[in-house]
Amino acid sequence: MKEVLTIVNFELFECEWPDFGFTQQPIGPVSYETYRKRLENVKAKMKERALTHLAIYTDREHFSNVFWLTGFDPRFEEALLIITLDQDPLMVVGNECEGYLGMSPLFEKGYLKHERYQHFSLMNQPRDTTRQIKDIFCDMGIGGTSRVGTVGIKYYYQDSLMLDIPAYIADALRAMCGRANVVNSADLFMDADKGLRSFVNVEEIAQFEFSNYLAVKGVKNMIFGLKPGMSDYDLVKLSEYNGTPLACHTTVVPGYLKDKSMCSPAGRILEKGITLGMNLSYWGSNICRFGWIAEDENDLPDQAKDYAENFAGPYFKAICKWLSALRIGVKGEELADLIATELPFEKFGIFLNPGHLIHTDEWMSAPVYKGSEIALHSGMYLQCDVIPSNDVYGSTRMEDGYVLADENLRAELKEKYPECYNRCQKRRDFM
Repeated sequence: MKEVLTIVNFELFECEWPDFGFTQQPIGPVSYETYRKRLENVKAKMKERALTHLAIYTDREHFSNVFWLTGFDPRFEEALLIITLDQDPLMVVGNECEGYLGMSPLFEKGYLKHERYQHFSLMNQPRDTTRQIKDIFCDMGIGGTSRVGTVGIKYYYQDSLMLDIPAYIADALRAMCGRANVVNSADLFMDADKGLRSFVNVEEIAQFEFSNYLAVKGVKNMIFGLKPGMSDYDLVKLSEYNGTPLACHTTVVPGYLKDKSMCSPAGRILEKGITLGMNLSYWGSNICRFGWIAEDENDLPDQAKDYAENFAGPYFKAICKWLSALRIGVKGEELADLIATELPFEKFGIFLNPGHLIHTDEWMSAPVYKGSEIALHSGMYLQCDVIPSNDVYGSTRMEDGYVLADENLRAELKEKYPECYNRCQKRRDFM
């Protein structure tokens, strides 16, 4: 690993909030040509794996793979995208999503076919004009000589036959193709090293920069507007949530909710002298902060009065080193080992990966873990998600997203989205 930043000591001081500029509007929708290119890349991967078909399951929470391929994300219902090597792709949807397919440029251009499969619809809605799923599969050429890759929620390298799609879909495919010919292929999209979504392009960088701006602005407003005695409802109102889709639920966790670290607002009163954690996560962002509600150390419990110097300070030092080491070519184990050394488990209790990939889903996969041989590459979008826990000090957090971009990716961003590029450069220079 290259030499990283050295911090000898630290102190608390006040400074102005840096101004990097902002954009009020996201960039336009992803182009039809980009989606076509992504589908062609998927088909190339299918050929490498000797797959004849790909069946990609999606629902409200696990939408990112289908959304990345088509621009369509299901509302209320489940859906299934079927890709073959020699036909246009087919989107299988329920009653209500049929009217939402126009969100996909592929559908608007006539390239994405669809069929209404009413068993994807909510309970007791009409189901009288639907075919059996096996008949839909048959029309897409799935049969005894097919090898089908399925994409659900996760991949399992220990056993490619472990599927996490609904049983009625898996059972039909296995009955038609044989158990050994229906395999889990979610890693094609989500693998931290070679997954297609582990390489973001400049469109995604520009979109996610806007998402992060919204999340940063919201969390900043909550921190600066926080007052003892207010409710967590009133705190979240300060975020100015504008309806942009969320990647995960918003949390506000006061210290008296120990061991309930992912609670949503519920009208709880926020008091001086307790810890407080909060996050705001849109598609492509998750900004999280954690600290104490206090004006100075005199508002802290006696045993935690040295919170800044004995807990938050060492954490800040470790994150500075983590960011200094965040370079193309660095192996994931190096970042993991750095955090394990700087923030010993006995004191900081860091259990989860100190860094993972983020996309429209808040956690896609992780190249950072003990023993990881994955080398960080250009286009990786990483979340600095280092989560300490201590019975006395509570926690602290500097959770933000960072894109690794080589010279070519930076040049393309500068050419196509110069204002976004300039804001990114200002942040980079500030750091």
